[in-house]
Amino acid sequence: MRTDDVINEIEKVVRGKREVVTIVLATLIAGGHVLLEDIPGVGKTTLAVALSRALGLDYSRVQFTPDVVPGDLLGFTYYDQKTGEFVFREGSIYTNLFLADEINRTSPKTQSALLEVMEERRATVEGNTRTLPDPFFVITTENPYGSSGTQKLPESQLDRFMTCLSMGYPDHGSEVEVLAGDARSKMDTVNAIFTASEILDIQKAASEVYTDPALYDYVVALSEATRSDERFSLGLSPRGSIALYKVSRALAYMSERNYLTPADIHRAWIYTSAHRVKLSPRGRASGLSIGEILSEIIRSVPIPKIS
Repeated sequence: MRTDDVINEIEKVVRGKREVVTIVLATLIAGGHVLLEDIPGVGKTTLAVALSRALGLDYSRVQFTPDVVPGDLLGFTYYDQKTGEFVFREGSIYTNLFLADEINRTSPKTQSALLEVMEERRATVEGNTRTLPDPFFVITTENPYGSSGTQKLPESQLDRFMTCLSMGYPDHGSEVEVLAGDARSKMDTVNAIFTASEILDIQKAASEVYTDPALYDYVVALSEATRSDERFSLGLSPRGSIALYKVSRALAYMSERNYLTPADIHRAWIYTSAHRVKLSPRGRASGLSIGEILSEIIRSVPIPKIS
């Protein structure tokens, strides 16, 4: 099953962001969730809608504000006066692809409710547990910290996102194309390439990509290097190691290979690691960004020889 066809469909409406689309799709195949850190208006919602169409998935979106409560996501029980019975009304989370827009504008309680569902893939409401559809994938956006009305997500919550990336501004040519033909008006041209059941098959196939034992050691060595680097006060967690491995494996599958290579790990490295580490005072004094330090680390850790 060629995932390039999905990317090509999405590119009908999302211009000049092939790498972003690839990593988002790889995260879905790896069974994780994505955090998009970006300013408003760069196409995050368009990407989510196009992805749901190209994959044949049900889609819902919530614009997070301070008055959004957990019941809006998880659902609630109410008394129906006509029938004289208590009825459960599903929240917006019961879908295949859920876009949580501007999560850092809502309350910590609502953030925690969403993150718990992302982790457990089921929702508990008033003592009753309800399973979410399969596949289940969340794209969460947050505005840059310091924007009006935002509050920073704690490290423990950031660690639950398999990847974190930024769409950024389009290049000149792509923005001209957007002006010449509004991308949103072309959404109906995005065709479904897969069905939900086929995506489950793809996820299973990606999980069976062969990994040389030396590459397990390599992933752990990279994680340990962030923990021992004095420029970080917080290194990569074991969950981060798992995320790096799973996304790398998904990228190998998307490259139509049934085996993992160090190049796959290198490609996934920044996207799975940058949001999990934290600069120390020494790191801030160095004048280097988190991405620059991570790039130094991956150049310094020896690449294993694999058969």
